[in-house]
Amino acid sequence: MAFGVFWLLWILFETVRLGIGGLALSVFTEMTPPPQAETGGLANAIFGSAVMVSLATLIGTPIGILAGIYLAEYGQKGWLGSVTRFINDILLSAPSIVIGLFIYAVVVARAKSFSGFAGVLALSLIVIPVVVRTTENMLSLIPNALREAAYALGTPKWKVIMLITLKSALAGVITGILLAVARIAGETAPLLFTALSNQFWTSDLRQPMASLPVTIFKFAMSPYENWQKLAWAGVFLITLGVLALNILARVLFRNKH
Repeated sequence: MAFGVFWLLWILFETVRLGIGGLALSVFTEMTPPPQAETGGLANAIFGSAVMVSLATLIGTPIGILAGIYLAEYGQKGWLGSVTRFINDILLSAPSIVIGLFIYAVVVARAKSFSGFAGVLALSLIVIPVVVRTTENMLSLIPNALREAAYALGTPKWKVIMLITLKSALAGVITGILLAVARIAGETAPLLFTALSNQFWTSDLRQPMASLPVTIFKFAMSPYENWQKLAWAGVFLITLGVLALNILARVLFRNKH
């Protein structure tokens, strides 16, 4: 534990030391600047990340919850459940760059254009297996006696699932969703092959869209001091957001159990 906490505190210290100095109101109000510009910010990158992460969560969460319900309540013994569980395990461990290349080949190459929509699809494929695994595990923890008591009262199975088992496991399911959001919030590789980036503000998902991880990747490797300063400010913001989501998920899980 001490070994892990040491590296965590060191990373947080360096992130705060180098990142907090670059924070200013312009970071949230101005677009990404050209090289050597005196002013500039990350407004378009923050907006792009928020849009793509939100839409990916909205797409992936219902699919993941429904699949998790099937695996826990219906697919425990059948071949379809075993195959679905095996495929989900593969997706869960697949490198994100592979998912990005897949969406590039299927969507970007055929449309002949990078787009925010392709980025949303790539991120949603990362969300789904995390939510599936968490939902299945949380529902499996609900005692069968609770289900049997409801069946004995003549309650249909779909009502038992919706009003008893899923409700009892709600905190754990929400924990899985928050962990999935925390994971995709910092993904860079899938967005490099799908949404690419955009120096300007855009809300059109059919066009390339800026994102915070890609902007950090591009600015941190540049020789320009203003870009490096903004990159560390972005690192601070994204680290703070991911840390907050993970702490929130742990608090919800602890309170439930």
